Amino acid sequence: MVSDTTAPGRADKRELLQTVTFGQRVAEEEIESLESYFVETDQWRRILAGDIDVVFGPKGSGKSAIYFLLLARENELFDRGIILTAAENPRGTPAFRDLVEDPPTSEGEFRALWKLYLLSLVGTQFREYEVTTPGSQRLVRELEAAGLLDETASLSGTIKSVLHYVRRWLMPASIEGGIQIDPTTGMPVGMVGKITLAEHSREQRTAGFISADQLFGIADEALGQQGLKLWLVLDRLDVAFAETRELEQNALRALFRVYVDNLGLENVCLKIFLRDDLWKRITEAGFREASHITRDITIQWNDQALMNLIIRRVLQNDALCQYYDVDQETVLASADAQEELFYRMFPDQVEPGLRRPATFKWMLTRTQDGFGRTAPRELIHLLEAVRTAQILTIEQGEELPPGEVLFSTAGVKSGLPEVSRVRLEQTLYAEYPELKARMEALDGGKTDQSVASLARLWRVNEHTARSVAQKLIEIGFFEQRADSFWVPFLYRDALNMVQGSAEIE
Repeated sequence: MVSDTTAPGRADKRELLQTVTFGQRVAEEEIESLESYFVETDQWRRILAGDIDVVFGPKGSGKSAIYFLLLARENELFDRGIILTAAENPRGTPAFRDLVEDPPTSEGEFRALWKLYLLSLVGTQFREYEVTTPGSQRLVRELEAAGLLDETASLSGTIKSVLHYVRRWLMPASIEGGIQIDPTTGMPVGMVGKITLAEHSREQRTAGFISADQLFGIADEALGQQGLKLWLVLDRLDVAFAETRELEQNALRALFRVYVDNLGLENVCLKIFLRDDLWKRITEAGFREASHITRDITIQWNDQALMNLIIRRVLQNDALCQYYDVDQETVLASADAQEELFYRMFPDQVEPGLRRPATFKWMLTRTQDGFGRTAPRELIHLLEAVRTAQILTIEQGEELPPGEVLFSTAGVKSGLPEVSRVRLEQTLYAEYPELKARMEALDGGKTDQSVASLARLWRVNEHTARSVAQKLIEIGFFEQRADSFWVPFLYRDALNMVQGSAEIE
């Protein structure tokens, strides 16, 4: 350890801090470096092995990181006979975003859209990977005849083509009254596409009609004949359908119904990454298919896993490794060594006192939501905000942290307001605008509220206040304690809140 007398000076510490990075809090912004940060947990190994189809987790818990790492293993997976297909744009504008202006009008229409869209992706991959069994060739022919297979189309372009087909041929409400219906087949005369949703009578099959489920079965058999599997992977669904709750609910409920419809397939696999609060939202009114979702996991982080996450990011900085004279493998092999390195960088406590938590625990409690969960996203953001704040304190001439410690208690505290503001504005306000005014009304107030104090604050009766408070509990803004509602540290700085009980006030 560096002694106080030999500790680096102001310029040295500032220069070191300016070269340090803890990474980006959003996976899309650090794709190139994710591989070096990532811990191959048992959950990850089960996903990579194909044992998991649905990955749940809170926002910022690392779902997208796993998704991107899965895409990065595309060649490795293909060596195992798995064709990996992203069914949503990994970055940039979501492929489904264009549906906002003219969305499917019902869950049934969405279900048809999902089935034909996924079949179109299967057909595209059959072409690219030269899957040439009789069944695969038939699938490609059927999709081509329906105008659903265009090699040059983007994902959003494919979605538009599919939605046009669904509305023109599959949904009864969209068939114009002037179109002549064949009394034998029950289908429009002169129909170009013959892919439908329902199973058919013998006459309809003779006429060449085929259902989407039959095509999935044909695709599954074709892949099996060539010793292949095809994974259709979906992430960013919270962004794709975020405009309205009705659109989101129709889209996601329909997607999971399609997933359940395809559970009997062995070689065509749908892989879905979804926030657990969205899953709760689409199932709270009842969703019979939920009992069939069994190949799933929920991402969870304990204290040691979060410490490991921090240290892995620290060790990617060569300057820090040299400064503390540590070896990456040695540190990562020992939980004690990881904690020791953390406290060589940070002060023992942020707030002094026998009952006050150690710095790492302080960071975790300050970034927890109302469910008591710390997401990696907020923790990484806090570390970056602390680094920025510490550089500022050095530039302003404040006292340096002692010895080899890089971050002072003031620097650590100064990073939290920015994390609080971003979390409140970009997550809660952005996603729950109908509750924004209720949260803003707490600005400058006490952190512990009762039903009575909330009713006074919001100028509503106590029944309404309790109902609104329950909604704020459900989004993680409030933590319920006995019969009071407690605001987590994560949101206090952004709302200038004061520790204490509003009832006592």
